[in-house]
Amino acid sequence: MGVAAWRSGKGPHMTVGGSIFLIAVGAILRYAVTDSISGIDLATIGLILMIAGIVGLVIGLFMYANASRRTTRAVPVERERYVEREPLA
Repeated sequence: MGVAAWRSGKGPHMTVGGSIFLIAVGAILRYAVTDSISGIDLATIGLILMIAGIVGLVIGLFMYANASRRTTRAVPVERERYVEREPLA
């Protein structure tokens, strides 16, 4: 994900949504699908997708929490001020 996505605040939301999608697809493959494909264990693929989704969700929530803690504050710039004075007699 690009830096511009994180600066706009849309990055972590996509990570959380994608993670929830992976968890849902993994749970469907693990618990609801009873068909079998020769050489492929759908229950194992479902478990892998659920684990990947959980890891992505934890990372996404961690990044979202860190991004919300950072606040951008304008720091005033101090400038030196020179005042011309009348020359002393």
